[in-house]
Amino acid sequence: MSESQPVKPFAEKLLDIYSGAVLTKLIRIGYETGLFEAALKGPATSMELSARSGLKERYVREWLGAMTSGGIFKYDPLSKKYSIPEDHAPFLTGSTASNMIPLSRLLEDHGKMIPKLTACFKNGGGIPYSEFRPEFTDIMDDAWRRIFDEHLVEGFIGRVDGLKKKLLSGIRVLDIGCGTGHAVNILAREYPASVFAGYDIAEDAIAAARDEAEKMKLKNAEFEVLDVTKIPPDKKFGLIMAFDTIHDQQKPEKVLQEVKKALVPGGTFFMVEFKFSSNLEKNLENLFAPLYYGISLMHCVTVSLACGGPGLGAVWGEESARQMLADAGFTDVKVIDSPRPQNCIFVCRH
Repeated sequence: MSESQPVKPFAEKLLDIYSGAVLTKLIRIGYETGLFEAALKGPATSMELSARSGLKERYVREWLGAMTSGGIFKYDPLSKKYSIPEDHAPFLTGSTASNMIPLSRLLEDHGKMIPKLTACFKNGGGIPYSEFRPEFTDIMDDAWRRIFDEHLVEGFIGRVDGLKKKLLSGIRVLDIGCGTGHAVNILAREYPASVFAGYDIAEDAIAAARDEAEKMKLKNAEFEVLDVTKIPPDKKFGLIMAFDTIHDQQKPEKVLQEVKKALVPGGTFFMVEFKFSSNLEKNLENLFAPLYYGISLMHCVTVSLACGGPGLGAVWGEESARQMLADAGFTDVKVIDSPRPQNCIFVCRH
């Protein structure tokens, strides 16, 4: 065996990685131009698809070449028509939680920060959260809105014994790092006997949350621009929720302490985080690991470090989370599966 032979499999892997990077950009184009939704109407030639979507045929034809050779579309050489396979469509189109299209927007948006991130490798510090907005707010809304619509009531809340019963009876609920507030508004509509609040530091997100609550004619949902290391001491809650937000905090230990203090006796802290171990060796067979280590580097870690935080990152893992929850005073912590394979739910009782 020559010394050069072992190189080939890795070269092919690297080519696959670079091809995926290019396809990510083109998937975003397909999303933003409506090409995927147009293709759902049936097999079409490049001319037919360009007419259907109101786009220039030469650009559509080259895009289709990439989509087809990349295994995303099918092509019939006899009719010269392209189509989305039926089993691919849910991941590229529609408003369900299966649609993975928002990831293309997230990765492309984070990619704009590469020069600044490279400088952080050399000089330290980080990239402030403000530099990711307003695009980040919009992208997160695009992704989580679908998830909440499909899974929030049954898939998340419904997995915790007795929680729906409490919400039906009427309790005070807080969502920290609520973003555009869609989770709060869905639950406020579903459980009118309970009172809901959402806190976030992003003014544009809170404005969107209030606007949606008004359109939904909700009287039991309110939103506030607030640093969640400073939860008002007079506010007490039967349920506090955090959806993928604790690891991004400047002072996650302080936030968890504030959460503990803000819960009424018998209250529940409902923390959704990414489903990883704190030990790299236990993540090596996890299909989500490369993606989320990368997203964590490009956003979660650098945003935290920019404001003097610990840089926990999205892959801080169950072991570290359990330790921090224990340090905050939570002695009853259970970890259960969420409806999404990349997330788990920490159910912490007061």
